[in-house]
Amino acid sequence: MSSTKFSQGNSLASRDVQSLIHSYTNLSVHEQQGPLIIETGKGIYVYDDSGKEYIEGLAGLWCTSFGFGEQELIDAAIKQMHKLPYYHSFASKSTEPGILLAEKLLEMAPGDFSKVFFTNSGSEANDTVVKLIWYYNNSRDKPNKKKIISRNNAYHGVTVAAASMTGLSPLHNDFDLPIKNILHTNCPHFYRYGRDGETEDEFSTRMAVELEILILKEGPDTVAAFIAEPVMGAGGVIIPPKGYFEKIQEVLKKHDILMIADEVICGFGRTGNMWGSETYGIKPDILSCAKALSSAYLPIAAVLVSEEIFRGMVKQSEKHGAFAHGYTYSGHPVPAAVALRTMELMEERNILEHVQSIAPTFKARFEQLVDHPLVGEVRVSGLVGAVEFVADKETKRSFKASLGLGAKAVGFMQEAGLISRAVAGDNIALCPPLIITIDEINTMFDRFTQGLDQVAALVDENNWRDEV
Repeated sequence: MSSTKFSQGNSLASRDVQSLIHSYTNLSVHEQQGPLIIETGKGIYVYDDSGKEYIEGLAGLWCTSFGFGEQELIDAAIKQMHKLPYYHSFASKSTEPGILLAEKLLEMAPGDFSKVFFTNSGSEANDTVVKLIWYYNNSRDKPNKKKIISRNNAYHGVTVAAASMTGLSPLHNDFDLPIKNILHTNCPHFYRYGRDGETEDEFSTRMAVELEILILKEGPDTVAAFIAEPVMGAGGVIIPPKGYFEKIQEVLKKHDILMIADEVICGFGRTGNMWGSETYGIKPDILSCAKALSSAYLPIAAVLVSEEIFRGMVKQSEKHGAFAHGYTYSGHPVPAAVALRTMELMEERNILEHVQSIAPTFKARFEQLVDHPLVGEVRVSGLVGAVEFVADKETKRSFKASLGLGAKAVGFMQEAGLISRAVAGDNIALCPPLIITIDEINTMFDRFTQGLDQVAALVDENNWRDEV
């Protein structure tokens, strides 16, 4: 039952508690504490309903690459709303923004792709990927080649198939997931899972060997694809170790297994290249993207497929009379127009060059935190990074999970005027809008460090390092 504070009255906070279900929220705590209501945004900043300013240190949810209030994107939406506010892509119908955006994505793509299918979110994109792979292998008369291998700690979304591929237990617990044909191999986090004396390259070799052992155990004729984020986002901003994707892809090629690149977070400049696949040497057969595709101004996502996969889809649509998959809003002309303008602005404003010019400062400020008493490891790629808390730096022992130090740190940072995020436990991530400046980076890290210092003081005051 809601607290008296929020069960009565007509404030926005009370009405929120009385009416909304919040994603990734402790619903019981929310009933007691209520929401932070964000009212306006400008640039890298957002403002709550009391007027307090925050640096949006996670670009919303890893997505608002151009920050808040970008007039060019607002104008693109308004212009298209006047011209054609909605149309669908069923039964051979099309619109100009969808066509132009598909062409632009194929032009930009990190590989030899043939066609684009539009969805509304990264979760929908990855669910679609699963269906397309099953559809494709049926077209090849390989009805048993259906298993998809993901990784522990991976994040691929929350819809039924996407959440199954996600390798985080909270997304499975009591949702009766994962579904059949979804497997998980080991997480390539060298700091956590590297063995004594093992180099990064040797660790990557072991990850590839362990993947192949899993494939052979299941039977290569039953394994269809391997899905991976170039940098694992919600799993803790895990950077692939040296040689990892090269070795993994050798195994996949050997056993006729498709490589799926989940570029939902990494795509469109986040790692310093247009695609995380370019940064880490991935050559995908299928690619999913979303988030920064429209700078999150309107919901849109996409799946890119090779010509071989598309020909299989054509064969099956001939067999059944139609490609019976799609969404009411697939290729919606207004989000497509905004996404197209987003891609144009990336080029017109040299966003990649900007990211590359400020990334060293972002990295340097993260690396300064290695000596902080809470921090065991710092991980950075382009303009995304995280710190991992440890109770003992020598043994890498984590703090007791029930202490919730990650959540406490995020709370202190919010008080200091910075919105960050705790991911996969006591890992605190930053992923600011790509338009951030060096001065703003320094201000962001000053607030970040203030939050870390406040948590460290709590740890020392309560002797929490000793709790096991």
